[in-house]
Amino acid sequence: MKQIFFICLLFSLQHLFSQTIIRRDTLIESMINEVSPDSLQSYIKTLVGFGTRNTLSTQTELKRGIGAARNWVLSRFNEMAKQSSGRLTAMIDTTTLQPDGKRVDRLLLLGNVLATLKGTDPADNRIFIISGHLDNMRTSVMDRTGDAPGANDDGSGVAAVMECARVMSKRSFSATIIFVAVSGEEQGLLGATFMSEKAKKENWNIEAVLNNDIMGSNNSNETNIIDNTKIRVFSEGLPAFETEKNAALIRSLGLENDSKSRQLARYVKETGERYVDNLQVVLIYRNDRFLRGGDHTPYVQRGFAAVRITEMNENYTRQHQDVRVENNIQYGDLPEFIDFEYLRKNTCINLASLASLASAPAMPDSVKMDVKKLTNSTYLYWKNPKFGKTKGYYILMRETSSAFWQKKFFTTATEMRLPYSKDNYFFAVQSLNEAGNESLAVVPAVGR
Repeated sequence: MKQIFFICLLFSLQHLFSQTIIRRDTLIESMINEVSPDSLQSYIKTLVGFGTRNTLSTQTELKRGIGAARNWVLSRFNEMAKQSSGRLTAMIDTTTLQPDGKRVDRLLLLGNVLATLKGTDPADNRIFIISGHLDNMRTSVMDRTGDAPGANDDGSGVAAVMECARVMSKRSFSATIIFVAVSGEEQGLLGATFMSEKAKKENWNIEAVLNNDIMGSNNSNETNIIDNTKIRVFSEGLPAFETEKNAALIRSLGLENDSKSRQLARYVKETGERYVDNLQVVLIYRNDRFLRGGDHTPYVQRGFAAVRITEMNENYTRQHQDVRVENNIQYGDLPEFIDFEYLRKNTCINLASLASLASAPAMPDSVKMDVKKLTNSTYLYWKNPKFGKTKGYYILMRETSSAFWQKKFFTTATEMRLPYSKDNYFFAVQSLNEAGNESLAVVPAVGR
């Protein structure tokens, strides 16, 4: 009897440990394993070597200033393009700005460095963007000549963009991915404003923008917390774009916490934590920090889903500071303060999110919730996505007080009735493909 018991116990344990707890796309997992802290360190070392990358700094010297930094990033993107079978192309997109009496005191040629990885499906016009800002600053934003390392702000973000481009350019994705190092962030989000305005005018179908800014340091001043296991994602609640137009609908359905950017933030959390071990994605339900700004904001102001990814514990003795020692405190944004393993993990959550989104089918179309009767069940229906091949759909559900989706229901149909009251829960629908890559979630509109 004891022998039979132990055989049964052993079988049960084997079955338990053979279960798949988290399903990962093996192709995305292989890309995650290619992200290298050594590559990230090399990018930041080179960026710091340009002395200053202030937007107002020289554009004519070969080894110093914003012009030299832009050209170097472009050269690296062009090297990566050689492994892309012609799908990756790179350029510096420029515009001329007049003096504004604020942070631009002369005629300025502003340039964003873009690498575009063209999607493989000609019918799929979706675009996903990852960005970091190339420029930096000393204590004075107008100081264009003094050295400013800018290792973390925002060498870390640009390094993440470049490493994602290096790894992903060797692969194919249905949708298009743009890797961009913008200029003019410290001067007032100038490069992101230029790019988002252009996208709006030209009707780019941007589904997500991941903005990476200050993401490589693991410790804070004042509190002296040291922790490389958490990363913050900031997202807006009420949409900045056409708020008045949508206010009545948002209020009537209670969707104050379900903007497009907030759905993107939830996606980054779920996908990032699925693929990256020992890292918690902490959702901050604000568009940005107090007294600060980021390059995601011009996109949300124009109706695009965009979030800011930034380190959990900021050290203000190293941001926007002249390099110096004062009262035994080292000031300045120096490369020795970067935790490159932490930066690797933070880069990986970007890569996982981008690869999953660009591989997944488009979002389900015309998602509706039937409200024509008083029922204790919920009936949802939708149409197939405009792009991509689907394996089926997830219906997401959460309590109205929950910040995160709590349950998933799978179906291969384009409708589903759930035994849960629409009065008590929020719902959304995602498309997914055979590999398990999910689209962004779509909250249903009212249907009758």
